[in-house]
Amino acid sequence: MDLANSKLSAEDLYRQRTQTSEALSRRAREVFPSGVTHDSRFMQPHPISIDRADRSRKWDVDGNEYVDYFGGHGALILGHNHPEVTGEVREQLSRGTHYGASHELELEWAELVRSLIPCAEKVRFTGSGTEATMLAFRVVRAFSGKPKILRFVTHFHGWHDQAAFHSHESLPAGIPPALAENIVLCEPNDLEQVRQKLESQQDIAAVILEPTGASFGRVPTSGAFLKGLRELSEQYGVLLIFDEVISGFRCSPGGAQAYYGVTPDLTSLAKILAGGFPGGALVGRADVMDGMSMRDDPGWNVGGRVAHQGTFNANPISARAGLTTLKLIAEGNITEQANQKGADLREAMNEVARKQGSSWVVYGEFSGFHIFVNTQDVDISLEAIYAGRVPHTTLKQPMSLVHQTRMAFLAEGIDLISWPGGLVSAFHSEEDLEQTAEAYGRVLERFNPSRH
Repeated sequence: MDLANSKLSAEDLYRQRTQTSEALSRRAREVFPSGVTHDSRFMQPHPISIDRADRSRKWDVDGNEYVDYFGGHGALILGHNHPEVTGEVREQLSRGTHYGASHELELEWAELVRSLIPCAEKVRFTGSGTEATMLAFRVVRAFSGKPKILRFVTHFHGWHDQAAFHSHESLPAGIPPALAENIVLCEPNDLEQVRQKLESQQDIAAVILEPTGASFGRVPTSGAFLKGLRELSEQYGVLLIFDEVISGFRCSPGGAQAYYGVTPDLTSLAKILAGGFPGGALVGRADVMDGMSMRDDPGWNVGGRVAHQGTFNANPISARAGLTTLKLIAEGNITEQANQKGADLREAMNEVARKQGSSWVVYGEFSGFHIFVNTQDVDISLEAIYAGRVPHTTLKQPMSLVHQTRMAFLAEGIDLISWPGGLVSAFHSEEDLEQTAEAYGRVLERFNPSRH
């Protein structure tokens, strides 16, 4: 950043750099609600519009270059335009994009998933992670004959009606109270509360959670908690579902369940699964998954079976991209590289904060990082966060502050996901990490000018 621009406020600098993005945003607001096609892309005063991307970087329509930690919402552990993935996709384009029929690629893709994910005895592909959890809810209810699902506050399982709320007292618009009655909510990381719910309510079919904690560890969850939850689910005869839409293939090639050694009954997958293309899956125990199987029994097929459709399930393009990506993960050290770079980045950013005397904290595990924007100088530490002593209400930051933080980083050439934080790919370079840590220092100066 040049010295002339350093005198500008973050917003003035951002607006100066992104005038074409701002013009496109004005047009978009005439077409899209809020001017965006995904809530997390909404940003004040306006989001950036991207022109192209490659490996760890992307360029907006104004020509600005960014180190990218949005990572395709977590789908791009290989970064943008990995040559093997794009080469395979180009080849598949010449062979057809949608057969409306079975094909060998989907079978090879599923067999590779089954070899990597411990619980995956059978696989059913979907169009997205949201569809995968919707299907999971229906499958466990059919299998158990029970109507309720136990979820944890702050954990994200897609935008469908059964997952898109965290309080029965203040339901989002459009979600009927009668539907929400079949969702049981617990505080994160509270095994005793789970035990009480399972003891008092005999009609709970399953428990679902993100095994790393909400939003890939924004509210961390421990391996000990997962083991305790597995024991409780078995004790009370309820199914355990891991939502590994983000953590699948990112914690380890076998996901969080392989890393922690805790095998659930079902798992929802997406993002990395399809190699940067649309796609998800529900995988798990054969006897539970067979609730979707046809039988030579019309009564079962009509009234007993869980029906499942989806125009783009196992689309050949997604299958080819996903199969190529998972082969690279299975045969190499992609996950390990991404995780090490995530750890290096967290340490570098925290070292910058220590040197500047800032109370901001960067935390996370594996290839993710979360920034606690500590403008109020809350007494907080890495140890307290990982020990679960920081309430999730404290870790969740106001959206206005998130927008300010993202804008300040974008003005410095860094694109964050809206936690705020990011996901590191295996192909982020040492230069990327150094540039990010240096940008973090300038962001801290903007937020805490009196300390400099």
